Amino acid sequence: MLSLFHQTFSKQTAFNQTLPQKFAKKTLRAFSLSALLGIMMLSPTSMADNAYYKNAKYQNAEDIKTSLINDGIAPQTVEGIMAKTEIAVSNYPLWLLSEAVTKNAPSAKLLLDAGDIGHHGSLSPSDMKTVQDSRYVVWFGEALETNLEQTLTNAPNAISLYDFDAFNRLPFRDVQAKPIDDTLDPHIWLDPDNAKAIVRALGVLHARANPKYAETYLQNVQEFEQQMNEAVANVQASASVQNATPASRPYWAYHDAFAYLEPTLKLNLLGSLTIDHHLPPKASQFRWLQGTRPTGQTMCMVLQTDSNQKVVDKLKPLRTSTHSEDMSNFNDFITSWQTIARQINECVR
Repeated sequence: MLSLFHQTFSKQTAFNQTLPQKFAKKTLRAFSLSALLGIMMLSPTSMADNAYYKNAKYQNAEDIKTSLINDGIAPQTVEGIMAKTEIAVSNYPLWLLSEAVTKNAPSAKLLLDAGDIGHHGSLSPSDMKTVQDSRYVVWFGEALETNLEQTLTNAPNAISLYDFDAFNRLPFRDVQAKPIDDTLDPHIWLDPDNAKAIVRALGVLHARANPKYAETYLQNVQEFEQQMNEAVANVQASASVQNATPASRPYWAYHDAFAYLEPTLKLNLLGSLTIDHHLPPKASQFRWLQGTRPTGQTMCMVLQTDSNQKVVDKLKPLRTSTHSEDMSNFNDFITSWQTIARQINECVR
């Protein structure tokens, strides 16, 4: 039985299990990527009964070796693949999601430090060795991690989540909150359904790389789904969300980074100060926000931890809520997501 996420996703974008041609050349994948895409669309209960997941779970080492050789991979290459049980993930939010999967099992290796995301951070020689030594390296992709593009785009064991025809996706918006054509807002993990889909995919990858812990991974995936659903329900149970429509909950952003929370919190972005948080806001944008603000309303502005908080005084009366979209000040994804959502919810009254 397909999850509500799959139903929602199918309405938003054509469901296409045909993967980019470059995947066909990456023989070290050693599993069906179209099957992995299908796993992302399943509920954890369905995942337990999925034929591919069972195959990843219950095949012994010799069976896996045989299947890889039958796929045309040279025996000596297969031996090298089978010796690798570790997975590496690119950045901190992805590592938090992986940690949810690997509770009571070996953790994935984190390539970039907390806070290093997008253009920030680089790989050390030891990180490069981790990439080479890992069974799979999971990253979001070039749209977010341009600093990893040169290393991972053609790495035979790297898997970019953005390459899959999956997930709820939103475009970037300009400072007047108008969508920009042919763009992707890369912060997909902030959408609860996307987070659950990523965890399901990571569960499969970890099970394939280290089948010894497959049962543990599946239990953790199921637990994450339940906890994520409860976190969403708790946030939506507040009267401010329950009795609201997006039109009644306008807010501003210093930089538009939290759009994937809007459907859950019933928020309506009216505008932002800058399209890039590395660029200072223009005086004209302050005037535009003041000129278009709802009459007599104390607005909420959502800031990032590196935003210039002093400049927002020009927009008083104002409430602010400050967060890091990469969750780098938390050790648990659910706690981080719920804290961010709750505090923004309290700011947008």
